[in-house]
Amino acid sequence: MKKMIAVLLLLCLLLTGCGSGRTVKVDVSSDTLYVKAVENLPKDFILGMDVSSVLAEEESGVKYYNFAGEEQDLFRTLAENGVTHIRVRVWNHPYDAQGRGFGGGNNDIEKAVAIGRRATQAGLKLIVDFHYSDFWADPGKQMVPLAWKDMDIETKTEAVYDYTRDCLRQLKDAKVSVGMVQLGNETNGALCGEKTWFNIQFLMAAGSKAVREVFPKALVAVHFANPENAEAYASYASKLDYYKLDYDVFASSYYPYWHGTLDNLSSVLGTIAETYGKKVMVMETSYAYTDEDTDFFGNTIGAGGGVSKPCPYTVQGQANSVRSVVETVANTPGGIGVCYWEGAWISVGQNSWEENSAKWEQFGSGWASSYAAAYDPDDAGKWYGGSAVDNQAFFDATGHPLESLKLFGMLRSGNEVEVLPDAIDDTELVVDLNGVIELPETVNAVMTDNSRRAVPVTWDIDDAQLQQMYAGGPAKYDITGEAGGLKAHCYVSMVEYNFLSNPGFEDGTEAPWIVTDLGKTEQLYVEDKATDSLGGSWHMHFWSAAPDSVAFTLEQPVEGLRSGTYKYAISIMGGDCGETEIYAYVKLDGEIVGKAPMKITGYGSWDTGRVEGIEYTEGQTLSVGISVKCAGEGKGAWGKIDEAMLNSMG
Repeated sequence: MKKMIAVLLLLCLLLTGCGSGRTVKVDVSSDTLYVKAVENLPKDFILGMDVSSVLAEEESGVKYYNFAGEEQDLFRTLAENGVTHIRVRVWNHPYDAQGRGFGGGNNDIEKAVAIGRRATQAGLKLIVDFHYSDFWADPGKQMVPLAWKDMDIETKTEAVYDYTRDCLRQLKDAKVSVGMVQLGNETNGALCGEKTWFNIQFLMAAGSKAVREVFPKALVAVHFANPENAEAYASYASKLDYYKLDYDVFASSYYPYWHGTLDNLSSVLGTIAETYGKKVMVMETSYAYTDEDTDFFGNTIGAGGGVSKPCPYTVQGQANSVRSVVETVANTPGGIGVCYWEGAWISVGQNSWEENSAKWEQFGSGWASSYAAAYDPDDAGKWYGGSAVDNQAFFDATGHPLESLKLFGMLRSGNEVEVLPDAIDDTELVVDLNGVIELPETVNAVMTDNSRRAVPVTWDIDDAQLQQMYAGGPAKYDITGEAGGLKAHCYVSMVEYNFLSNPGFEDGTEAPWIVTDLGKTEQLYVEDKATDSLGGSWHMHFWSAAPDSVAFTLEQPVEGLRSGTYKYAISIMGGDCGETEIYAYVKLDGEIVGKAPMKITGYGSWDTGRVEGIEYTEGQTLSVGISVKCAGEGKGAWGKIDEAMLNSMG
């Protein structure tokens, strides 16, 4: 009888992954997913996935399946397809006074232990992501837990140490295989309510000390966002070195939509690795496999522009994006891994918003519940709802895995199947209202290997619709068509002719704009960041920490105008500016002949200054510009300037 039990236990270990730390055999194949092998990919390279929301998803009725269509434990499915690590966020106390969860998975340490046990059973290591907050922590929000709200830095440092040690001991007692621990989440100059590095380093050091004591073999990681700002990353690494923080891994978020090029990512992380002798990795990345919403709650990424789109929003495009990130990190000095963010956060139902909302509220399976207002009334308490990334998961709305999940198991061997068209690149045209609309005869088909091939296109539009576009004034139109059996989009912007050069800074330079710094503005330059632009991806950026240091003018002389009446406009947005004096202006022969007062109210809230009725006579000198003065609010006054226009009024 004992021998039979031993045999059964052995079968359990081999077939179902019941053993702790078990190595799962990865044997995946695909007839459709194109994967080029990543050269120089180390055997111990981390291929992680954050699935922090999984318990709340399952409580909401979500089921996950394997590629055979069988319901199966999510962690086993991930392990079978090449994932090596599971990442889980940990919040101190994501509940209100009545015990109702804030949402986002309600991820306290109990949830982390439950997830860690299942990950370990499947042979996966755990990455523990301490936010040191009661809810979401990110570059714009690093709130102190309510229980620590009135603590001075010495008491808070002790609390961080005690809390971290206690949480890790719970994981250790549960025999969870912990491979890495994060000291905060996207801590761009703030952590746990602290906003100076002198205080932040105390908290990080306390967390690091606890990790070394409980899991001495685990890697200690710090985590930042926005690698497109190389100067900021260099500053973070320098500060950590100055304070001699004991850590192993400098980790970055990298979302292709917002965070610049992969070449820049490699350069920034590689420099830190070589300068300070640290390991580096991408702790968060993701990519959309569709632009459709599946849970009746809007997604962060959808149809239209405004973000970088290096790959189509398809299953193959998702795989190509992740592969590119892996290849970049693997070939960066010190690169040890990539972790995908929330790859299983799918819709909790397909019937209605009302049904889903009830589950988000009860089980915390949406990004935030209404109860989060007890902690974060200005954000989560107003905009609570479902998953904003269900279209970026590796599972469809019914819990069945997408072919792109097989990518992780194919990165070393490759899977170079026949290259086929996968999607059609979007086309964008800017047409003057008095010009001619000439739609292209060919468009680029994006192939499964992410190459491009020109194919003929047929547009679905007639002469009557074209005339309506001329008569409709400035507007943007989505013209659809068919190319190679796939849907094509041409986004046509009907505009008034702009007599300014480089009006939206899309040349990537200031010229021919003239920048005159009248104060001591610390940052005043042209920036490439689509999400902070009114149009395109470039804009003029300014920031300064010292009070009354933001003071400058941005001006462009205009030549070649005919006599007539003109109008001028320019837009600005920003924050933390305090008292301001901002206005758009027009000069004739060096004298200001028109002003338009402007204001800064907050991120994404663009204010446009307009000066109309400018009577110009040939031979005069004409210049347009914007004057900016900000007193600041002590947090660093900042702003963006974009989309200047000088148009004829007749």
